[in-house]
Amino acid sequence: MGPAERRRALGYSQEKLAELLGVDRTTVGRWESGRVAPQPPQRRGLAAALEVSLQELDILLRSPRAAGRTTARHQSIATPNAGDPDEMIRREFLRILTVSGALTALPVEEAEALAEGVRRGGAADFARMNRHLWQVYQLARSKGSVYPVVRDQLAMLNEALTIHRGRVQPLLSAAADLFQLAGEVAFDANRYSDAAASYSLAASVSKDAEAYDLWACALVRHAYLDISEQRYRQAAQMLGAAERLAGRGDNNLSTRHWVASVQAEAYAGLGDLDACERAMDQAEAVRDLTPNSINGGWLRFDGARLAEERGSRYVQLGRLDLAETALREALERTTLAFGQSYRRRGAVLTDLAVIGAKRRDAEQVVEFGREAIELARSSGSGYVARRLQALCDEFGPLSRDHRVAELGEEIAALSTP
Repeated sequence: MGPAERRRALGYSQEKLAELLGVDRTTVGRWESGRVAPQPPQRRGLAAALEVSLQELDILLRSPRAAGRTTARHQSIATPNAGDPDEMIRREFLRILTVSGALTALPVEEAEALAEGVRRGGAADFARMNRHLWQVYQLARSKGSVYPVVRDQLAMLNEALTIHRGRVQPLLSAAADLFQLAGEVAFDANRYSDAAASYSLAASVSKDAEAYDLWACALVRHAYLDISEQRYRQAAQMLGAAERLAGRGDNNLSTRHWVASVQAEAYAGLGDLDACERAMDQAEAVRDLTPNSINGGWLRFDGARLAEERGSRYVQLGRLDLAETALREALERTTLAFGQSYRRRGAVLTDLAVIGAKRRDAEQVVEFGREAIELARSSGSGYVARRLQALCDEFGPLSRDHRVAELGEEIAALSTP
């Protein structure tokens, strides 16, 4: 029996299972066909939905992979599903990466000789559209709704790169910007491999464009993947490289302050209070910059979240009194007025629930945990769902309290790759 048979035996359609797990229906299809395997953080949710152990899930997943290898023997080259949005966007990524390397290696006159046909758009047009897409992404409850537009924008950028007359670096910067947005969408949907590919491509194209701030930001986002899987030492190494790149960038931008903010998270994970606080102090210096230093797109660090970030770092370090003071201050700033982030408020609420769990205060766990669950449901945010699942690891003896146990069941029912 494979995963598809098990799903049908439980009465689930692919759409229903995808809804339960917070992924696209095509993702479920790829798991069942054996084309891709669930990421490690996704396996727990899939096993729970299929009502099997993790060991039994491995056995189920081996079946379609073996069948896929058998089928492949009778085919010359595996052909990706042309309608698969992930596959389509990967092609656009790889095409831009290929073109960027060729154009930046050629002398200017030869690069211009490649430009034939009608110009579809200039760098300023793409930069303006990218800024708009970042705003839409920031305001959207469902981050995945931005994905098709990102794919279309990448297709237009590809065409512009091959027919553009003149310097290609501004267009490459626009491509690197867009790759980072695509990575953010994938990360929020818990597609870590797609996110890592997007950030790596963003870094590569930023290098071709000689855009050091973009390059540094791509590394920061890649470091988040390590942090989300508690690989803090690897994250700190990546952030060290980002810090050096930011030093070569524009000092009027907030890049180096954002790097410091994320370094504080990595240091907190390593248990280094002094290094964490030094990094947070460096991040606080962002307030000395002018408002024009925040570009509103791929770089959005303006210090507005420093209270909640400091609170979260103190939670990691076990300094609960300091953490609660900072987080309650942050909670007052994250009311869900128009434009406020569900993900941001959900993270603050989850941290306050974690403090309750560490203090064995069931009332606090339930109060803040329940609101965070509602926000995760409303927004479909995989990020908040991941944070809530980490909360369950803190329950300990509180699991015997029926209210906390019910909260845990609600969290398990969320789509939490």
